[in-house]
Amino acid sequence: MISLKEVNTKQELKTFIKFPFALYKNSKSWVPPIISEEIRSFDKSVNPVFKDADAFLYLAYRNNKVVGRIAAIINWIEVNNQNIKKMRFGWFDVIDNIEVTNALLDKVHEIGKKNNLEFVEGPVGFSNLDKVGVLTEGFDEIGNMITWHNHPYYATHFEQLGYDVGKRYSENKMKFENIRPESFARIQELIKKRYQLKPLNFKTNKEILPYTDEMFNVFSKSHEVLSSFVEISQDQRDYFKKKFIPFLNAEYVKFVVDKNDKLVAFGIVTPSYAKALQKMNGKLFPFGLFHLLNAKKHSKTVTFYLIGVLPEYQNKGVTAIIFNEFHREFEEKGVTLCVRGPELDDNEAIHKLWKNFKPVTHKRRCTFTKIIAEKKPL
Repeated sequence: MISLKEVNTKQELKTFIKFPFALYKNSKSWVPPIISEEIRSFDKSVNPVFKDADAFLYLAYRNNKVVGRIAAIINWIEVNNQNIKKMRFGWFDVIDNIEVTNALLDKVHEIGKKNNLEFVEGPVGFSNLDKVGVLTEGFDEIGNMITWHNHPYYATHFEQLGYDVGKRYSENKMKFENIRPESFARIQELIKKRYQLKPLNFKTNKEILPYTDEMFNVFSKSHEVLSSFVEISQDQRDYFKKKFIPFLNAEYVKFVVDKNDKLVAFGIVTPSYAKALQKMNGKLFPFGLFHLLNAKKHSKTVTFYLIGVLPEYQNKGVTAIIFNEFHREFEEKGVTLCVRGPELDDNEAIHKLWKNFKPVTHKRRCTFTKIIAEKKPL
């Protein structure tokens, strides 16, 4: 018999967060989150997303043992401002038992119907800056800090329960030796002159902070056409600054500004923390911080985290300026592999961006969706 319990206490939250550690303990691909950071992300006094969203966390039990977890999420900005009546779910992990999956998803449906929502979609987080999707290909490839990992049976469970594929994503990697600077080095000089643009580089993270609000504005304007986009509030922006700036290498943040020093484009890359996080196994202390700092300084693999270009500068070659700056930095630091996070398959602009770099798709993932609204009588 399967029973569900809503997470209400700190101990239950720790159980919720630690469940994947047991589920993936033998996986060489799973990258554990930092437990203390996961706890903070669900702390309503810390994470401002809860000003505009609700999350209901559930654990599934069988014979008094945890066998699954799920977060049922409503983003009210999406529902009320964008009129997208979506019930989200994320942080989904489960043993290979479809009854457990069904019980967890039924609870999500129940909450969605109670709030007059029309369909469910997941796994997703609160916004575009959260993790997304069920992995469907590339299970043996090591994950990273910005993606979820899962066992192959997850997708099978959704399919058997009548879910449809929602959005498809691909993840690509590129050997640095295959990135030829001649494809962007010459054109970036022409672009700078034509549009009176210049690159902006940083030596410390403190130098980045004055530009972060502008960066989020560029991010929003460049991504609002995507099917997954949800606006990020100012409070959430401030929260993400504090959460992610420490993980950045200042020299891996590249901005492009116009003649008035207005930001028009940006690219953010992080060192790969995947192996460091595996060594940490969720704990910052006593040695976790050392592993993070070591990866921050010495990792020869980098992860492309975010890239954005104002709409009026898209398709004008502005990204060539960013790529030129990154290439120079990567060459100097001996980077050997560039990995990209999940990108929507219907995002044609992003695919055109990388086509000359010999990208190899090493993972695919997708969300699953299902209608929950009651059919109205004719």
